Amino acid sequence: MTRIQLVDDEPNILSSLRRLLKPQGWQVDTFTQVEDALGALLEHEYAVIISDYQMPTADGVTYLQFAKQKQPDAIRLVLSAYGDRASMIKAINQAEVYRYLSKPWDDYEVVAAIKSALDLYQLHKENQRLREENDRQRAELKAREEELLRLEADSPGITRVRRDADGSVILNHD
Repeated sequence: MTRIQLVDDEPNILSSLRRLLKPQGWQVDTFTQVEDALGALLEHEYAVIISDYQMPTADGVTYLQFAKQKQPDAIRLVLSAYGDRASMIKAINQAEVYRYLSKPWDDYEVVAAIKSALDLYQLHKENQRLREENDRQRAELKAREEELLRLEADSPGITRVRRDADGSVILNHD
């Protein structure tokens, strides 16, 4: 199941977002304390992490930087009532934030941003899976090539097969 983490010091904000996201069928974990959210990063894999920009114990960018270290594949978003240019640049540059959502928010915009983030997360995961499969296949191919070289060294000519026009193996060399 797709898991999303929401971090905001205001319980009302978290309740509103939980209600908004419930119809999507996502597992939504909410945290008012940064420390609890950090602990959850060690227990669960999140596809999307959304943090408030300003909280009493830490700013959202700092939290998202920690989240990036713990779960680099998770897509990070900032939710903030403070939309100044400097804070957006800081969020993007320091925590590699995917989107910056403003408070108050438009419901459609939030859901669309999360869906887009989930698509990006799935794309990253698929690319990672394909890279691993490619690496496995390369290693297998290398092992086969090494075996062919060993066989050829032990019995010269054993790896060369002559075939006729229809692809049949020619056994004698008239």
